[in-house]
Amino acid sequence: MNETILKFGYPATLISDYSSWLILLRPAQITLGALILACKEPVHSFGEVSSDAYVELSRVTQDIENALKQTFNYDKINYLMLMMVDPDVHFHVIPRYAESRSFNQVIFQDTGWPGPPNLGQPTEIDETLRSRLVEQLIKTW
Repeated sequence: MNETILKFGYPATLISDYSSWLILLRPAQITLGALILACKEPVHSFGEVSSDAYVELSRVTQDIENALKQTFNYDKINYLMLMMVDPDVHFHVIPRYAESRSFNQVIFQDTGWPGPPNLGQPTEIDETLRSRLVEQLIKTW
C-alpha cells in the first residue's frame, strides 16, 4: 500500500477494496461519513491512472453515493482531489448536510454549509467511534 493509504489509517479504516481503489473512513471527520477514495496504482497525477481504474471508478462512486445516502442521508456530496501533502492519487469524499447529523450520540455539524467544506473544523472521534463508523459502512456497502 502506498504512503497516502497508510497515512489515512489503513487497514483499520478500510471499508471496501476494489481492484484499483480503496475506500477508507477519513480519520478527521469533516462531516459524518467523510471518506478517502484512494487509488492503489503507483501514480501521482490523475492523468496517470490506468484506463481500467477509470472504468472501475464509475462503479466505485456509485457504491460510495448509495452507501452514504442509505446510511446518513446526505444532501450533497463533494469529491476533493487536493494532493498537496499526500502525493498519491486520492479524493476526499465529503458528504454535505444542511442540518446536523447524529451517530452513536455524537453530533456532527457541516460548518461550511452551504459553501465549500470547512476542512479546518472536523468532529473529533475516538477509536471506538471510528470502528463503529467503519462497521456501519461495511454493513451498508
